[in-house]
Amino acid sequence: MKPIITITSDFGYKDPYLAAVKGVLYSELTEPILVDISHNIAPFDIAQAAYIIHNSYQHYPENSIHLICIDTEIRPDNPPLIVRMNNHFFVCPDNGVLSLVSPHVKADQITHIDHQTLGNNSFSSLTVFARAAAHLARGGAPNVIGKNKETIKNLSPFTPTISADKRVIQGKVIYVDNYENVITNITKKLFDEIGQERPYEVEARSNRFTKILDSYGKIIRYDIDKKHRSEDGKPLALFNAAGLLELAIYRSNPLVTGGASSLFGLGYLDVVTIRFE
Repeated sequence: MKPIITITSDFGYKDPYLAAVKGVLYSELTEPILVDISHNIAPFDIAQAAYIIHNSYQHYPENSIHLICIDTEIRPDNPPLIVRMNNHFFVCPDNGVLSLVSPHVKADQITHIDHQTLGNNSFSSLTVFARAAAHLARGGAPNVIGKNKETIKNLSPFTPTISADKRVIQGKVIYVDNYENVITNITKKLFDEIGQERPYEVEARSNRFTKILDSYGKIIRYDIDKKHRSEDGKPLALFNAAGLLELAIYRSNPLVTGGASSLFGLGYLDVVTIRFE
């Protein structure tokens, strides 16, 4: 099976950049398998990119190639890399994005791409990163187009704080999705370790939740006849598929009625607190 090449970028769809990158891949490879993860990353927002990549790349076959085109200007402090990690290849700049993708996963191999051999201009995503991905897709070894190095740039991920008496977890919003669901950095594992099954309250600005669900549908009272129950528009807290605390409004349409982000007044890095009795 041919390796899959995924592409994540902040290019959007208005400009020619994404089409140019794909053009290089189609020119260098015969019938490549290309998958768009997202091209709506906020410009230069590697934390947002890391969240999306972390929650998607592990669902692809081993040896997939993940092309990350965020902040790809080649500079002395931002060289192009090939990193083999968790049996996947990542082609990206050394800007710390991979340290946020998998903070607890150690890279198996790190290669500094010799970008002079692959060409370089103001649009380095095209001339360097795409060609490096094509090289890997042909079965080429990373060290053929670069030199091994020991480390990558590490950024400290946002982590929740815990009060000395272990009665309070204070986290932050790390992502707002297309439905305006608000996703925090508070994990179910941390909640279980600190909470020890004690009663609790989740606070987010003026919003309060005394129950965290394990699925959206649990907000519905199925013991009540459907014609007598209200389903849409209910606020809820749950641990999502990534094991992170999420605040949502059941089946809300952000374009019509608004979602949790706008209605709760929550955005990136806003504080969400859990208080235990």
